[in-house]
Amino acid sequence: MQAELPLRQDRPVMLALLIHVMATRHRGQARGIKALHLAAETGLAERSLRRLISEARNEGVPIVGTPETGYYVAQTATELEDCCRFLRARAMHSLHLEARLRKISLPQLLGQINLET
Repeated sequence: MQAELPLRQDRPVMLALLIHVMATRHRGQARGIKALHLAAETGLAERSLRRLISEARNEGVPIVGTPETGYYVAQTATELEDCCRFLRARAMHSLHLEARLRKISLPQLLGQINLET
């Protein structure tokens, strides 16, 4: 069983490990890897792995992916755009669900100004 990241001060080391593994072994969509396999490869719990991927993305590392492709470092503008399109669609789906649950329109949820015509 994999352990969560042991100590907060180890996070930079684990982040560096993840970035190294991704940059050397998983460049381009054809070399994508599913989270379960990447967790095993790095010795991280999947939850910790996902947090570190988010941290790497926040630092500008182009780790992209979808459930179909797995994670990989984008090598082309098209690979990056495909991932951004997936993330946008997923975010919009979540926003539509929230609007339905709140029983308001999506523009209302987003705080858009409604102008009379």
